[in-house]
Amino acid sequence: MQSSRNPTHLFQRTLIASTLALLSAGAQAQEAGGNTLEEVTVTGIRGSLQQALDVKRDATSIVDAISSEDIGKFPDKNVADSLQRIPGISVDRIWGEGRDIFVRGTDSTLNRTLMNGQNVASAYWWANDNPSRGFNYSILASELVSALEVYKSPEARHDEGSIGGMVNVRTRRPLDLDPMTLNLSSEGAYSELPDEWDPQLSGLVSWKNDDDTFGVLASFNSQQRTVRRDGLEVFPTNDLYTVTDQHGNVTENVYVPWGGGSAIFQQDRQRDTANLTLQFRPSDRWDLAMNYVASDMEMDNSNQNYLFVAGGYKIPNGDVVTDPVFIPTSDGNRALVGGVIENPDSIGVADEPIVRESFVESQVLDLAADYEGDDWQLHLQAGSTSAEGGSTLDRNYWFEGAGAEDLNFGPNTNEFSFPGIDPLDGSALHINAANLRDWVRVMEDDENYWQADLSYDVELGFVTALKTGLKFRDHTIENNRQNGSVDVNNPDIADQVAALNAITLADVSRGASPRLHGEGATSGSLTRYAFMDIGLARQKVDSILDSGVMTYAEDQRAYYKINEEITAGYLQADFESGRLHGNFGVRLVETDQTSHAYIDGERGSVGRSYRETLPSVNVIYDLSEDIILRAAASRAMARPTFQNLSSNIVINATSGTATAGNPMLEPMFADQFELGAEWYFSDASLLAATYFSKDLSTFVFSDTQVEVIDGESINVTRPYNADKGADIQGIELQAQHDFGSGFGALANYTWTDAEVPGSQLELPGNSRDQFNASAYYENDFLSLRLSYNMRSESFGGLTSGSQLVTDEYDQWDATANWTVTDNVDVFLTAVNLTNEIINMRTADGIPVGFYENGPRYSLGARLSF
Repeated sequence: MQSSRNPTHLFQRTLIASTLALLSAGAQAQEAGGNTLEEVTVTGIRGSLQQALDVKRDATSIVDAISSEDIGKFPDKNVADSLQRIPGISVDRIWGEGRDIFVRGTDSTLNRTLMNGQNVASAYWWANDNPSRGFNYSILASELVSALEVYKSPEARHDEGSIGGMVNVRTRRPLDLDPMTLNLSSEGAYSELPDEWDPQLSGLVSWKNDDDTFGVLASFNSQQRTVRRDGLEVFPTNDLYTVTDQHGNVTENVYVPWGGGSAIFQQDRQRDTANLTLQFRPSDRWDLAMNYVASDMEMDNSNQNYLFVAGGYKIPNGDVVTDPVFIPTSDGNRALVGGVIENPDSIGVADEPIVRESFVESQVLDLAADYEGDDWQLHLQAGSTSAEGGSTLDRNYWFEGAGAEDLNFGPNTNEFSFPGIDPLDGSALHINAANLRDWVRVMEDDENYWQADLSYDVELGFVTALKTGLKFRDHTIENNRQNGSVDVNNPDIADQVAALNAITLADVSRGASPRLHGEGATSGSLTRYAFMDIGLARQKVDSILDSGVMTYAEDQRAYYKINEEITAGYLQADFESGRLHGNFGVRLVETDQTSHAYIDGERGSVGRSYRETLPSVNVIYDLSEDIILRAAASRAMARPTFQNLSSNIVINATSGTATAGNPMLEPMFADQFELGAEWYFSDASLLAATYFSKDLSTFVFSDTQVEVIDGESINVTRPYNADKGADIQGIELQAQHDFGSGFGALANYTWTDAEVPGSQLELPGNSRDQFNASAYYENDFLSLRLSYNMRSESFGGLTSGSQLVTDEYDQWDATANWTVTDNVDVFLTAVNLTNEIINMRTADGIPVGFYENGPRYSLGARLSF
């Protein structure tokens, strides 16, 4: 593992040495002089909206944008929450703030995010998350950003990998700011569900010399956040059982949830983001820049779930179900959603507290150089990005007890109880040492890149410029995990095992949990139970485990390493003829992919290579000074996500099922077409409509099939390419207007129709309807904004005979800003004002998760000089 990181460190040292040379040259540039950039002063919401419209209007493809001022006026603490204001973009708020984005009906893994045109390595902290081609937006603070650009129609010069759209995050540069700029902000953030206030600080300082040839910018953002999420959960599986009722009637081929519970997730998070940018213009021809970004998140987490274990213990044990309730499933089987699972002597209730100490680190070091010739332009860029995430401790405590289960489930109902057991009585549950575990996990993401782009101004008929370029990326993803467990059959620790098994939940509890699920519960939902105290657990349980009782070993089935060497070149022509202008070109891409995993106890690999040709054309017609017509056609591609490409298989010893990757998955392609019209009828005002169509060659879905492994038939869930692709079409509508006297509004609506020919599957990630609206008022002293966001139901993978569905979700946010003086602003923000619930279920009506994150508020001040 060390050797895989050395090339990155060597590359970074090379870049740092180049940076030092750049600094030395910058010191000499004080007397060199040079041209001064025209400064753009953005004031207020109206000014920021005008700046975003200018980007859209002048773009050579179909683009939407948000400026830095606009980000500042939204109550958003990361970039994803800002992006979801753009037409066609929705976000996943499963943790209370945006983390993954979905563009024009496509899954988050089919959209790429770049920073200043380059990939940003990212990782995740949660045990169930895996490295992905999507971007973990939770690591990126809004304060870092100068502008967001969303390219919905590609150009040949753009990196491949996006089918829905490509996001480019532009960071600030010192030569674009005032000679001396200082911004400081401090705020207190209040989260209603945990009832906690947290401090948040940010600052930016930028300086440039009088000749406008050299500048330095540094920024820092520190954010603490206390998180609480209440969840009512059910864990459906693809396992089929035989169910016997109290009369001896037998029902075969029944999906029974492994279990489910009443959960409370709590997290104390610290995120620090730093940025250092050096910019040097030794003459009016050269522009050199070095940009370094580092983000570091540390999270102390606890998750406690009071569980029923229907399919995990009771039904496989042969327990009888009194008055069972079944629903039909889409694949012709049935699912158990109600009844009393008898036998008070088998395991029927459990409490699973998990204590997790996790982290995510990400950094970028980038060098860029631009040269402006008389009729040609050269762009050079090279850099390195790396990320690491996971957990240094992921300890699972397990308490269990015998008893019956009374279940009642529906699309919006999760109710269960335990006849004869009071969940507030912790003495009813004791530790089962065999189920104690700890996961120490590290996932790494490393990429080195370089590119060269050359543009010539020409007069070849209607062709006005020729552009060509070459880019190379060396990208490696690696996942490792150490599993800690207790060998209960080891006679040398028999006394310690007996001592562990004798510990009850009451022994490590100081009382009941908080009252949970204020918005998500129904009358029979479990809202309070005996609550494990982490301090007591460390005294009474960890003191035994850490004495050598818990031993660690590499989990070979969790290991994978995927390397991709990607070489791309392109040729693009810009054209203009009267009112008609645009570009056309082709991008050629070669991918060499190697997937490493353990095969029969030894590390092995599966390799493959593929080459693709990706043509594109963008046509713009200026119907009048204020009306622009656009059309675009292209072939886009997106590679499968890394976890899906793993050649490994993980067998669940408890359920006897397995999950696996598929290193031979094919990339996804889309033949795309777009047609749009934009009317800029006033300053900061727009009416626009765009029709888009995407013909996907395939998509990736998970399915469970019986495979023979070591002579045993096992239900294995793998990703597969669908035999047929999907057809996506949709319409984006935008309206934005400044009404005068400080009032304005903007709204956008996206309708997306996705069909999977020959299948009843809905396209994963798609929402048919998305709507965003904001109304604002501002004067010289006061700025007010109210925002609304709605996403209709969206779809996921297959489980228990049908598809996962997340119900419609909408949210209200607000912000207010008071300009006290020319240099001081006071602001107030509110997020999720109405405390909306995230409701997940299967299409047939099995509940999966009802999650409540609660409203959040902040009060703070900004100082600008």
